[in-house]
Amino acid sequence: MEMTPVAVQAPWRPRVNPWIVALTVTLATFMEVLDSSIANVALPHIAGGLGATQDEATWVLTAYLVANAVILPAGAYMTTFIGRKKFYMICVALFGISSALCGLGSYAAAAGVLQDSAGDWWRRTGSSEQAILADTFEPSKRGQAFALYGLAVVCAPAIGPTLGGYITDNFNWRWIFFLNVPICLLSLYLTSRIVEDPPYVKEQVKKTQSGGLRLDLIGFALLGLTFGSLEFVLDKGQEDDWFGSKIITFFVVMMVIAL
Repeated sequence: MEMTPVAVQAPWRPRVNPWIVALTVTLATFMEVLDSSIANVALPHIAGGLGATQDEATWVLTAYLVANAVILPAGAYMTTFIGRKKFYMICVALFGISSALCGLGSYAAAAGVLQDSAGDWWRRTGSSEQAILADTFEPSKRGQAFALYGLAVVCAPAIGPTLGGYITDNFNWRWIFFLNVPICLLSLYLTSRIVEDPPYVKEQVKKTQSGGLRLDLIGFALLGLTFGSLEFVLDKGQEDDWFGSKIITFFVVMMVIAL
């Protein structure tokens, strides 16, 4: 009996050179990590420029940590609901808009929280650059792609403090944030033209939008309340004498109730 050969479907590959895709997504990573390290150095200058005390300035970092703890659990759901590429572009766009608001000094604390949350959201969820690189490159070359990504993550904090000090001493702290805007625009343009969602991600989006996956809103709210309260207690507890503070006690009670 003659056997009919079975056609083997070739694995999905992007239309453009994978290394162009790698450089595109690594650009956004480098920008986000660089900006975080620069902002930490420039925090005293920012506080002085806005007429805020050092204690008030550190509330921006505390608020960022709390927002980060609340917002991250929803990241994986968003990638399956709207797609990895769209979610990635939304995060980059939010990062660019909030950077511009930070530079203008309009609601700087809230904008800083939005900025860092958007950057951390795309960097630490299933829609992050690592997932894009893993789908873009064949297994034999993924190590090289991740090495390029790791190079950006390592180099950005190394040059960030020096660059931040130079900008604040010779120009204005606002340029720390304004410099992100053109890079965000470039990243959005390149992503829209180059990055693609693989077929299995598109299939997940179709299933999710047709009702195959639903977000547990109550569970997510309780999870966000728990981690947000825990982050606040750990960050401000020692400063406010732990249970000697009514605010710390309140958040401990909220955390226990949410659990």
